[in-house]
Amino acid sequence: MDTIFTRIIKGEISCVRVYEDEHTFAFMDIAPAARGHTLVISKEPYPQLTDVPADVLAAVAQTTKRVAQAIVLALHPDGFNIVQNNGSAAGQTVFHYHVHIIPRWQGDNALQHWPPGSSDAAELQELADQIRAQL
Repeated sequence: MDTIFTRIIKGEISCVRVYEDEHTFAFMDIAPAARGHTLVISKEPYPQLTDVPADVLAAVAQTTKRVAQAIVLALHPDGFNIVQNNGSAAGQTVFHYHVHIIPRWQGDNALQHWPPGSSDAAELQELADQIRAQL
């Protein structure tokens, strides 16, 4: 599978690299939602979270934590979002597993949070039962 991210890893497309190890690669997002927006990707091109082997997923999580800590120390944001989209309906545009680290400052309006929905206990129980049956 060839994606823009595999081309970045191969050096065919330039990027501003932040970190790299055996399984992961972190670089600055070229269309940032906020100052310091960084992407962490798996070096292997898995389309989405459900396709990623556990060891690679753990490596991406470790790199995400490491880079997030560095962003906090370097930029002093008031907080940060960790965003990971799966499927076009969820906003995924590059089908290569990746995590967004988006630094946030009070009042920046960089991301709009989803509006809270409503539910009832019976519906929540039914949904939980359906999900649990698949585990």
